[in-house]
Amino acid sequence: MVDLTFLTRVDCHLCADALQNVTEVAAGRDVTVTEIDIDTDDDLAAQYGWDVPVVLLNGRQHSFHRVDRDRLAKALDALGA
Repeated sequence: MVDLTFLTRVDCHLCADALQNVTEVAAGRDVTVTEIDIDTDDDLAAQYGWDVPVVLLNGRQHSFHRVDRDRLAKALDALGA
């Protein structure tokens, strides 16, 4: 199982587009997707600021701003998801 954390914030158009890509790529895979609004966590807000959306795979940053479906799919394949 792969833990995919999607860091976002309210009213972020890039986040909405990226979440759609994440959802489609993760569908049917052994992936747990957790969505976190960074504005609800001071540490995350300080760390990522305006670099959302951010995708973390098993806690490691995979991408930010935009999510490339093919790149994400390959990363998930490599992790066995």
